[in-house]
Order: sequence, then C-alpha cells, then structure tokens
Amino acid sequence: MNSDYLKEYSKSADANTMFDAEALTEQQRELIAKVDEYGVAWAERAFKYDREASFPTENYDDLKEMGFLGLCVPERFGGLGADYRTYTLVASRIAYYCGSTANTFNMHNANALWTADMVDAMNLTDEQRAQQDRNRQIHYGNMLAGKIYSQPFSEGGGAAAGKHPFGTIATPTEGGWLINGKKIFASLSGAADYYGVLCTEDVENPSYADTMFIAVPAEAEGVSVVGDWDPLGMRGTVSRTLLFKDVFVPETSQLMPRGVYIKAASQYPHMFMTLTPCYIGVAQAAYDFSVAYLRGEVAGVNVKRRMYPTKQFGIAEMYIKLQQAWALFHRVTSEFKRSPSRAERLRAYACQYTVMEYCAEICAAAVRVCGGQAMLKTFPLERMYRDSRCGALMLPWTSEICIDRLGHGLLYNENERDD
Repeated sequence: MNSDYLKEYSKSADANTMFDAEALTEQQRELIAKVDEYGVAWAERAFKYDREASFPTENYDDLKEMGFLGLCVPERFGGLGADYRTYTLVASRIAYYCGSTANTFNMHNANALWTADMVDAMNLTDEQRAQQDRNRQIHYGNMLAGKIYSQPFSEGGGAAAGKHPFGTIATPTEGGWLINGKKIFASLSGAADYYGVLCTEDVENPSYADTMFIAVPAEAEGVSVVGDWDPLGMRGTVSRTLLFKDVFVPETSQLMPRGVYIKAASQYPHMFMTLTPCYIGVAQAAYDFSVAYLRGEVAGVNVKRRMYPTKQFGIAEMYIKLQQAWALFHRVTSEFKRSPSRAERLRAYACQYTVMEYCAEICAAAVRVCGGQAMLKTFPLERMYRDSRCGALMLPWTSEICIDRLGHGLLYNENERDD
C-alpha cells in the first residue's frame, strides 16, 4: 500500500538525513540495517493496525525473531547490550516505518534500559545489589524468551510528572506485595505479558521518594483491562485502562530496589526521553514521503509536482526544521550520563520540546505541500499527521512540562528562590 518508495529510501541512512553513517558504531550500523530488512513490511502493516486500532503483533513477532526484545538487556545477561544512544538510534529507525511499533517498543525497552547500567552505577548496598541481580536475571530472561513488558505511567493526575506520589499502591505482604490501583493510557494493554508498574509503597505519609517499580504479570489474578481504545493517533499502541485489585506479586517482581527509582530519576533525567526517537522518526518519514510524492515516485501518483516554487519552498522549510531537530537530538542523546550538568539537563528539555513540536509542524506542512490526494487513507501521510499530534501530550515530559522547566531553569539558579 504505497510503501514501495521506502525500498529505495531505506537503503542509505545518510541519504535521508537520519544518521551520519561514518559516526555510527559497527553495532549501531548492524542493528539499523536489521530494522531496514523488516521495516517495509511494518510500514505496510501499519495501515491495518491504524484502521483497526489493533496491536502490531506481527511486528513484535519480527522483533522477537530479530532478538530485539533483548535489545537493551546487557550482554552479560544474554542480550544485545544496546546502550542509551544506540537504543535511540534504533528506535527512531523503527518509527520511520511504524510509529505505533516504536512507541510501544519504547515501553518494553525502558524496563531493561532503566534497570541495567543506570542502577549498576548507583550507590547501592550489598543487599540491594544482590536483590537487583537476582530479580533482573528473571526479567531479562523473560524478555529474551520473547515476553513483552509494558510500562504504564499515567493515572490522570500529576504523579507521572513527579508532582505527587503515584496513586497505585504496593502493600507489603508475606512473600511479596499486593498491588491496588489504576493506570490510564496504558500502552500494550492486553498485549504485554508483564506491566512494569510505577506505584507507591504503602507507608504513612508517602512521598514521591516512596515510588516502587514492580513487574506485574498480565495473567495475575486481579489484573483487568477495561474501556475502549479509539484515539486520534498512535492507534496501534492500544493504550486502554489497567485495573489492579489485590494483585499479589512476589518479592522478585521488583525491577528496582526500594527507594532507588527516585534516585535514578533525579540522577538520569535523560531516561525520560526514550519516546523522543519515535517522533523524530515519524517526522523523517513524513518528509521522505513528501519528497517521493512530489517527485512522482509514490505508487498511484502519476504527476510530478517538484517544479513548482511553492512546493520547493515548502520542502525546504520542512528540511530546515528536520535538520534542526536531528542536530539537537544527536547532541542530546550523546550527552546521556549520570548527573548531567545544568546546561545538559536544560538542553534535554529543549530537545524533547523541539522534536515533539517539530514533528507535528513537519507533518502538517507535509499535508499542505503534498495536497489533497495525499490525505487519502491509501497513503501513510494522514496517519503520520495524526500520530504526530500525540507526542506533545505524552508524559512524563509533555511539551508544557518542558517549557515550564526550561523557563524556570533559565531564570533561576539551582535552589534559588525569590525572597
């Protein structure tokens, strides 16, 4: 369905400006090439998943076959050992073919990325390290066996943005925990095998510091998926509501030791940027489609439109924004580290905001420059346009949150307050 042009556009990474091939590591080149082997099929299937608002199960079968469900699992545990930068490059390439697959792939991989090197570098007790190694051996093993993990954040309030404790509660009980609560916009609902739930330990006067990160089996008694899923965009994420009613999970379900999540969140702010690659990949796809469309290289488009000055002007403006977004994206994803500087932290907010806003602007410009025929559902552009509208709304770093934190951070020094 009008994805034949991708067979040519996907052959050269630097031809469509996504990557400088010379700057990639051998592992990164190999992983991106593997995505390109499967990607055109994902682009074809994206029409069906979008139309039905159904989960991209076939794409996940491919990801399992590729070994990508263990992409961020460290090599010493049997995974591919992709670091943060490598993950962002691979995820952006997946999004180039199917935004919903990349969006949900983020949820799965964050469960491994967050619990690997970041936790290893932190100051843990011997008991915490032993617990972490025991537990992640189990969960990484599940991923390598083909199990899918989700990561439901939202609850309808400010918890996901760090404004107050999560309303989902983990109560200690013999041998483990009882989970009670609700998560909304829970991507992969009904498709994931485990839900990596952020919840609050049941203590007196809880705070955000009491956040726990616990893997809840989808088949556990008391877990249910409710509600419909018929959104504007990113329809293949199937982000229905999750309910937890007295769900028992064992001690080994902890993805991070007690009290460690808040430390990771404060020391590694870039961990909340793992959705950014999805939207820059969609922006690139919209741009490349527009070029192919105006050149008459898309099936069903028999007229070239590239000779008109207004089309050339429109494409040039899209290209400039895309280059700006990629430049910031590459710099910021290369700055991932423990305890980044104030400038690096603020630049991360700027990157998140730029990518999410520019993705929507580029896709909107693509609709205008291509014209009415390109809005037919036999073409991917109208889906990209709808998908692009979702990025600015996604927690924990919505565009509004990024602007709020940027404005404050630029005008106030650390711990500075008005008298």
